[in-house]
Amino acid sequence: MSGSLPEPRLSARLYGHQAAVRQFEESLSSGRLHHAWLISGPSGVGKATLAFHLARRLLGGSDLESPAGRRISAGTHGDLLTIARKMDPRKGQLKGEITVSDVQPIQSFLHHTATEGGWRVVIVDGLESLNRFAANALLKILEEPPPKTALFLTTSSPGTLLPTLRSRCRPLVLSGLDEADMSALLPTLPEGVLHRADGSPGRALFLAQDRDCLCAGLVERALAGEELDHENWVIVSQIAREPDGFGLLCDLLGETLAKRAREAAFAGNLHLAAGLAERVSQLGRIRMQGERFNLDKAEAIREALALAHQGRQD
Repeated sequence: MSGSLPEPRLSARLYGHQAAVRQFEESLSSGRLHHAWLISGPSGVGKATLAFHLARRLLGGSDLESPAGRRISAGTHGDLLTIARKMDPRKGQLKGEITVSDVQPIQSFLHHTATEGGWRVVIVDGLESLNRFAANALLKILEEPPPKTALFLTTSSPGTLLPTLRSRCRPLVLSGLDEADMSALLPTLPEGVLHRADGSPGRALFLAQDRDCLCAGLVERALAGEELDHENWVIVSQIAREPDGFGLLCDLLGETLAKRAREAAFAGNLHLAAGLAERVSQLGRIRMQGERFNLDKAEAIREALALAHQGRQD
């Protein structure tokens, strides 16, 4: 199951999200473009790709072969600053959070004259990863932005953000891509994987990593109430060693629990639905803590699987 997506910075075409583009274009053509845009939507749906698409629009780099387009692709455009989680060189993986030192360069960037005489654009990818100090620093920037400034902020969890931060942004809420766009983007992936991805190309690639169905099988056995024997715990250790194994297992488990919650609510069993929904929320917290603080993944997987047994008892 091979497949890949271009990096958001290098994407030549935007698939889907035309309603969000029209909303932005209307604001731009009015001459009163809002200074901060909160791009939210499911993980892997293309939020960063949209952010770079809009940045290219402002900076005159929509044509990737133009001088501005090439500078954006190379990350050398003087009027574009990108903030995201950085790589931890000691651990060889992304850091768990965006810190205040990561956000501080925005201040000096925005208070220098635009190198090409036009807009200055900042992209903050993964706003939910800001720690408290970084969030407050960004909030101060949003309160008094200089003229001809545009900030594109992406998040998969808008509900976790500071209300004051959300209130200073104009929302662009993204939904999943349709089947045609998904197939065009990822033609080598099986239809079953694309269907389960709910219109998220990133999620489709994520699900396709479970080549031997180790995560899916483990989730199925846990939800069936089977006692996890030594062989299953060996699988847990194997999944924990995979770069995205923990996240994939949490994703599959959350997907199944959420589906059961919807079915229970539709059947009128609100007590069961509420209990399952709470398990989904707990799972989200386990995943966030495990990924942000680099906790022991095998132990975090055990904790996640324990929710499956609790969910059966609701």
